[in-house]
Order: sequence, then C-alpha cells, then structure tokens
Amino acid sequence: MATMPALFVSHGAPTLVIDDVPARAFLARVGEELGRPTAIVVVSAHYEASGVRVNDAAHPRTIHDFGGFPAALYEIQYGAPGDPALAGEIVELARGAGLDAATDQRWGFDHGVWVPLSLMYPDAGIPVVAVSVDPSAGPAHHHALGVALSGLRERGVLVIGSGSFTHNLHEIPRPFRQVDTPAPDWVQEFADWSATAIIEGRSDDLLDYRRLAPHGARNHPTEEHFMPLFAAMGAGGGVPGRRLHDSTTFAVLRMDAYAFG
Repeated sequence: MATMPALFVSHGAPTLVIDDVPARAFLARVGEELGRPTAIVVVSAHYEASGVRVNDAAHPRTIHDFGGFPAALYEIQYGAPGDPALAGEIVELARGAGLDAATDQRWGFDHGVWVPLSLMYPDAGIPVVAVSVDPSAGPAHHHALGVALSGLRERGVLVIGSGSFTHNLHEIPRPFRQVDTPAPDWVQEFADWSATAIIEGRSDDLLDYRRLAPHGARNHPTEEHFMPLFAAMGAGGGVPGRRLHDSTTFAVLRMDAYAFG
C-alpha cells in the first residue's frame, strides 16, 4: 500500500466547482495523479470548534454553508460515506498528542470538504472524515494535530488541509463576479513570502507568520483559512513542501496548493 502525501489545497469560493479557472482544472486532475486513497481526512477551515472535533457520522450530510450564490450550488450533494472507526482513531491520536479531542455529529461536509473533493474524487466512493480547526489556537496547535495524523498516511489515508492561501473577503473588489482580477501587491507579497518559506523549509518562520510575513494580518484577518496549511505540514512530516499549483481568484483569494511528505 502506497504512502500518501499530505496536501494543502485552497478551496476558494463555492463557485470554484463551476468556474472555468486554473484552480478548478488543477483539482480536477490532481486526484487522478495521486491515485485512490483508502480514506480521506479533511481538516476544513469551515468546521470551527474549540479543540479538535472529528465528525464520526456514518453518512455525513452535505452542508451549503454560504448564501447568495447560484441555485445550482445548493443542489450539489457529496454523498461519500463517513468512517466512524477512523474518526474514533483520530480522536485517540489527537488526545495522545495532548489535544482536547472528541467525536461530533453536529457538522458534516461543508464546502471546504465537498468543493475540492467533488473535483478530485467526483464518484464520492471513498470514506471521508472531517476534522475541525480551532481559530483561537494558532499554528502550533494545528501543526501538532497534523503530526498526530501523520502515521495514517502509511495506510493509504490522504490527509488534506482545506483552506485558502490568502483570505480577506472584505477586500474583494466589486463587482464580485470578476473572478480573474489579478492579485494586488499586498496579496502577492504575502503569497511569495509564504511560498519561499515552505519551499526552503523555514518552519519556524511559518509558525510565526503573523509577525514575520508581509501583510500577514491583512491577508488573514481571521486565521481559520490558513490553519489547515499547518495541519498538512505536520501530517506530511514538515517542510520543505512542494508547490503543486498557484493562481488567484477574485483578486484576494490565492488558490495555491502544496504537498508535504
């Protein structure tokens, strides 16, 4: 059984599943390139909780956690099964790392889960377990969570951190539908610094990105969309990582993706 890498992917706006943009094309081919995992664990920026919560539903519901988008998006259902046994194992792994962890059925597959997976594995035949982020806990917490999950990769489990390389929705230029608006300097400079730190293996700098990266707080006024990067880093054995994709949508959403391990 092949050891899987850990991935960080940027899931963008929910319209990514229908927009003709480079990030959509990348996600549509990367699943085939990776091969078929035995299960998928997604640490999603849209599953927010205190500590670590792991969805252990046998059949998680598809959540349309957004408003004001085209009607077709609300009809999408990602019907992959859950994996309660794997969810329970993840809880024990996280607790073994000293993290507050528990199973949970209040959530399901939010668009941080089903947007990338519906493009990567559209048949929805692989068991999926969703894992929360804790927006108040910071990079070190999420890195420790990823480290706790790292051994799953040897059993063919694909660990994905699903977030956004940059994410300041307040500064999306209007009209919103200008999907191909180029990134302004403050987005590009942050993305370039982060990419260089990942490729050069500067883990300490990344963990302290809020202080060291140019325009760190402006690109992530709240941290939940960057935290899945640290989970993927930890799960993949740390940096350096390999950049798989880079592009921009809506000017302020960098859609970069990385593989670790």
